[in-house]
Amino acid sequence: MKAITLLGSTGSIGTQTLDIVAEYPDQFRIVGLAARRNVELLAQQVRQFRPEIVAVCDPDQLPALKEAIADLTPQPILVAGEAGVVEVARYGDAEAVVTGIVGCAGLLPTIAAIEAGKDIALANKETLIAGGPVVLPLVQKHGVKLLPADSEHSAIFQCLQGVPEGGLRRILLTASGGAFRDLPVEKLAEVTVADALKHPNWSMGRKITIDSATLMNKGLEVIEAHFLFGLDYDHIEIVIHPQSIIHSLIELQDTSILAQLGLPDMRLPILYALSYPDRIPTTWEKLDLVKVGTLTFREPDHQKYPCMRLAYAAGRAGGALPAVLNAANEQAVELFLNEKIRFLDIPRLIETACDRYHSRNLSNPTLDDIIEADQWARREVLDASNKLYSLSSVSG
Repeated sequence: MKAITLLGSTGSIGTQTLDIVAEYPDQFRIVGLAARRNVELLAQQVRQFRPEIVAVCDPDQLPALKEAIADLTPQPILVAGEAGVVEVARYGDAEAVVTGIVGCAGLLPTIAAIEAGKDIALANKETLIAGGPVVLPLVQKHGVKLLPADSEHSAIFQCLQGVPEGGLRRILLTASGGAFRDLPVEKLAEVTVADALKHPNWSMGRKITIDSATLMNKGLEVIEAHFLFGLDYDHIEIVIHPQSIIHSLIELQDTSILAQLGLPDMRLPILYALSYPDRIPTTWEKLDLVKVGTLTFREPDHQKYPCMRLAYAAGRAGGALPAVLNAANEQAVELFLNEKIRFLDIPRLIETACDRYHSRNLSNPTLDDIIEADQWARREVLDASNKLYSLSSVSG
């Protein structure tokens, strides 16, 4: 039985991971749980899975959590704040830590887990996008596995099984195209938050749904693929695949192309990351290719999706610039979701931050450099948005 700690237990990745643990109680057990602030759901999870340690990132929610599970015996260790999440990440005899925390908040707990010798089931893109220059050397130093638990990188990882060293030529990351894939580019100036949150294929968290609409999610995945699989950016491409059945492809040196197909179900990549190298039989719905009928592909519209260009540029520049890109995007998306900026302001604000940081970029950033770059980018986007809309109001 594999001992697991789960960071981000109340989010989409977290709840689906716990579905797997509940379905395969003879295969997995939960050692630790960490969540941001959803105390009601977290308390239910604690009752069902009986972890040894639990963290709530928002310290103000700790009293409510204590009250919600006061009758449990034995009581788990309860901790709070960012330090509490780090404590959960490195605690006890967990063999693997699933990193389902959204955003750069997942970086420090992931590093703590690696330093504690735990394998990582990586569902947090930002760990490598922002922290790749620091994280990869730590993975090598501590001899742990870093296994992708998101669908695209899991697809690539699965396709690579049995491919000899040097056999990989190109990676093709598939993208749904998001809420606006069929909308003319000239209409984007008018779109609302509600429009951007209408994903054509499935329901996800608000932030990732906006990233899908801007295609920044694929730009970030390009950077992550570079770190995970070692290809340069000229050999990592994005292709629009509206059906979301092929989760990504690889091209080998002899031009053979391998793809991983399946229904859009995050449980599969999570299960594979937890059970690797084994394949656990499931009773889940199977893909019926006859029912699907047609699989189509098209090149992404670079005018409609400027965030792709920004991501490639930041990835090629390296250093701390990907951390700036990621933090600027997180801040801009938050502003958009709160209706403080317009949709097309997201790439504008990100580009402004990246351009301003470029001259101070470091080729070999430390963890402190990356954290400083992250915080700088968030301030920069806030300042730029305030100036943008104060000028707009003056001119209006």
